[in-house]
Amino acid sequence: MDLKEIKKLQKDQVKKVIADYISKYYTEFHNKSEFIPGKTLIPYAGRVYDEKELINLIDSSLDFWLTLGPWAERFEKSLSDFIGVKYTVLVNSGSSANLLAFASLFSPLLERPLRSGDEVITTAAGFPTTLSPIVQYACIPVFVDVELETLVPKPELIADAVTEKTRAIFLAHTLGNPNYIDEILKICKQHNLYFIEDNCDALGSTYTPSLMAGESGFAKARPTGSFGHLSTLSFYPAHHITMGEGGAVLTNDPVLRRAVLSLRDWGRDCWCPSGKDNTCGKRFGWKLGDLPEGYDHKYIYSHIGYNLKPLDLQAAIGVAQMEKLPQFISARRKNYKRYAEALTLFQDYLIFQRPTPNSDPSWFLFFMTIKDRALFTRREFVTYLEKHKIQTRMLFGGNLLRQPAFQHIPHRVIGDLKNTDKIMNSGFGIGVYPGITEEMINYIIEKINYFLKNK
Repeated sequence: MDLKEIKKLQKDQVKKVIADYISKYYTEFHNKSEFIPGKTLIPYAGRVYDEKELINLIDSSLDFWLTLGPWAERFEKSLSDFIGVKYTVLVNSGSSANLLAFASLFSPLLERPLRSGDEVITTAAGFPTTLSPIVQYACIPVFVDVELETLVPKPELIADAVTEKTRAIFLAHTLGNPNYIDEILKICKQHNLYFIEDNCDALGSTYTPSLMAGESGFAKARPTGSFGHLSTLSFYPAHHITMGEGGAVLTNDPVLRRAVLSLRDWGRDCWCPSGKDNTCGKRFGWKLGDLPEGYDHKYIYSHIGYNLKPLDLQAAIGVAQMEKLPQFISARRKNYKRYAEALTLFQDYLIFQRPTPNSDPSWFLFFMTIKDRALFTRREFVTYLEKHKIQTRMLFGGNLLRQPAFQHIPHRVIGDLKNTDKIMNSGFGIGVYPGITEEMINYIIEKINYFLKNK
């Protein structure tokens, strides 16, 4: 089609022509290369996409609405509907989501905001951005150990950690495995604590809560991320869906939503979305702080905030990814089950991460911890797999208290962190993401079998 023909078309017709060319481009240049065992790298995670992500990305760019806009609205609604929460706030990373979720608990909008020096229960086994906001806001992290089998903490340890200074529990659903949510919610209710779910590794995981007093019928499974006062997600390429970079904060609380929005958008008091003015109907009718009455609400700041918005281009990719999410979750569960069934004969030497009771994880990795009785080390095992082009990953920062950045932070430890250290020294995972084919899994199992049978 030449330029003269294109000029005769309406805008939507032109976009259709472009979309057709993008589909052809994807087929020609984005096809996956052939898997060659022992030569083709099998990554632990990666992007899984087709022409729809490319079409959405180009469609968004043609309208040249660069900051958050119509694609973000579609994505936020889709994600809210999927998780089953009222509000989703899109941000530029999962790390920013954790920062904003925690920072929102300090908001003056709350009746009982957190204060510096308050204690927050968490774990040292995981990724630093669950811990970092606690430290950055001068609260005291209280660390509890995790189970070797689930990689999440026992409820009784959490209960033992509570003091009169405790104000919140901030936990990740480690590698997709839900925490003991029933027990945590009971502890939060008993002690009036906030609960933040770091759901960055667990999009699609579900947990079936016990029926509350007075309820009848059957308890229904609910997605993780729907239980806490706040929850967070990451859309980095390694995660369950991707938009390159990106994250989200989710909540059912309108006050917390307003605080998160304000903190994300420079700390401004105004809640107008990008490109819109006077949503409140009294843009020049406010009297806040020591500002003159009628000062433009768009430039009134009620929080000390940040600028942590992503682009609408990224949200356009996310919309296409959300359509694939159910099949992504199914693939992760299927791949995990395949490993678990094939490697069960090695349970004398390896501890495999198992689901917590009442849960159905959307796994991030297939994680294993080498038992003390094994005649091989983690280093030997991982080196062997990497040599055969099978990518591996540790449990992120291991024991974060042993990391240079966190060695000297004020903190408390309940009991010891024996299991956290064991995981740091002897644990690793392999990929279950949807881009791993049956042929790749068969190759991985073959290589693991060979290594273990010869040890």
